Amino acid sequence: MQIDQNIKPSDLAKSIDSLFTIAEQKVVDLDRAWDTSRGTPVFTVQGKYTSKGWTEWTQGFQYGCAILTFDATDDRGLLEMGRKRTRELMAPHLTHIGVHDHGFNNLSTYGNLRRLMREGRIEQNEWELSFYELAIKASGAVQAARWWPTFDGLGYVYSFNGPHSLFVDTMRTIRILSLSHQLGHALMGENDAKINLLDRMITHGLATAKYICFDGTSDHTYDVRGRTAHEALFNRNDGRFRARSTQQGYSPFSTWTRGLAWAMLGYAEELEFLRAIRHADAKVIEIFEKTARDVCDHYIDGCATTDGIVYWDDGAPGLARMEGWRDRAADPFNEYEPVDSSASAIAAQGLLRLGRYLNEPRYTQAGLTVARTLLGDPYLSADPKHQGLLLHSVYHRPNNWDYIPPGRKIPCGESSMWGDYHLLELGVYLKRLITGRPYLTFF
Repeated sequence: MQIDQNIKPSDLAKSIDSLFTIAEQKVVDLDRAWDTSRGTPVFTVQGKYTSKGWTEWTQGFQYGCAILTFDATDDRGLLEMGRKRTRELMAPHLTHIGVHDHGFNNLSTYGNLRRLMREGRIEQNEWELSFYELAIKASGAVQAARWWPTFDGLGYVYSFNGPHSLFVDTMRTIRILSLSHQLGHALMGENDAKINLLDRMITHGLATAKYICFDGTSDHTYDVRGRTAHEALFNRNDGRFRARSTQQGYSPFSTWTRGLAWAMLGYAEELEFLRAIRHADAKVIEIFEKTARDVCDHYIDGCATTDGIVYWDDGAPGLARMEGWRDRAADPFNEYEPVDSSASAIAAQGLLRLGRYLNEPRYTQAGLTVARTLLGDPYLSADPKHQGLLLHSVYHRPNNWDYIPPGRKIPCGESSMWGDYHLLELGVYLKRLITGRPYLTFF
C-alpha cells in the first residue's frame, strides 16, 4: 500500500459532502421501495437490493444509514424515518438468542439514536432515552448469554453455527456488551449469579486474539503475523481448540479480508472504550494493542493494493494469475478475483481509530488513503438508478451468492447493506474531525 503522508481529513470534505448528498436520496428511495415482508435488504443484484436468507443481520444497517445521514446533514426527515423504523421493526433483534450480531443491528439503531440525544442533536426526552438504554442493556445481556467456555479459562460468544464456533466478525459486535456494562447492566444467571458483561467482552477479545488472529510466533506453517481466520472450532465436550475454519473466506489459512477488517475495527474501538473507562488491567491492554497492530499491519503490508483497497481474500487462487497485484491499484473489473470494498470501508475506520489511539501517523494516514479511494470512482455510486452507495462489495464468494454481470467472470458493480452503512459511518467519523463536532464513539 502506498500511504499518502500528506493527506488531511479536510482534503476529503467535498467528497464526504457528495457522499451524503447522494445518500439523502438513496436512503429514502430504498425505504419507499422495500417491502419488509421480504425480509431485510442484504445486497444488490443489478443495482436493486434483495434479501438473502442466512440470518437477519443487516436490518439495523438499513435504518442506521438514515440515522447516520441525518447526523451529517441535519435532515429531520431521515431522523424521523430512523426513529420510526427502529421503534416499529427492531425489537425482535433485542431478544434474538440465535445470532452473534447484536452489536451490528442494535448499536446501528438504538445506539446511534441514544448517542445523538446525549449530544443534544435530538431534543431531550427522558423516556425516549430510557427506551434506547433499556434496549441496549437487554441486547447486551442476551448476547452475553450466548457463551461457551474454553478449557484454558477463556470463553467466547459463539456464532450462529453453534457452541463449537467462534467467528472473527463478533469482535466488532461484542461492543454491545461494553455499552450495556457501562450503562450499569449485568447478565443474571442461575441462582441469581451476576455475570459481568465487561469481563465477557474482554474474555471474548482474548480468545479471539489467541485462536483467530495469527501473530507470527508459532510453528504453524501459515502463521503470518496479523493474518486472521474466519472461524475457530472447539471440542464441545472439553472446550479445547481443534482447528481453524472458514465460512466466507478461501481457506482457514488465508485472510478473508472482511474478517480481518472486523478485527481491525473491533480491537481499535474496544481499546478506546477501555481507555475511556480507565480499565487498569495492563495485560489485557497489551494483548489488545498488540493484536490491533498485528491485524492493521497485515492489512497495510500484506493485503492492500497501492490505493488501499483489498481483494476479498489474500489467498484467493486467481490472485496468482495477477502478478504484482499488490503493486498497483485494485481493479474491480479484472477477470480473476473480486475486490471487497466493504472490507476496506470497515478497515479504514479501524486504521483511523488505532492511529488516534496510539498517536501513530502510519495508521491514520493509511486510513485516510483508503477513505479517499472509496469516496471516488469507481467505488462511490452516484447513479440514482442503483440503490447502493458503495460499489464492488462481495458477500459470500465460496457460495457464489454475488451477482456476476453478463460478459464478466467475477462479481463487480454491486453494493451491500453493511458496506453502505460503514461508508456512511466512516463519512460521519471524518466529518466530525473536520468540523470539530464530538469524536464519534459507540459509548
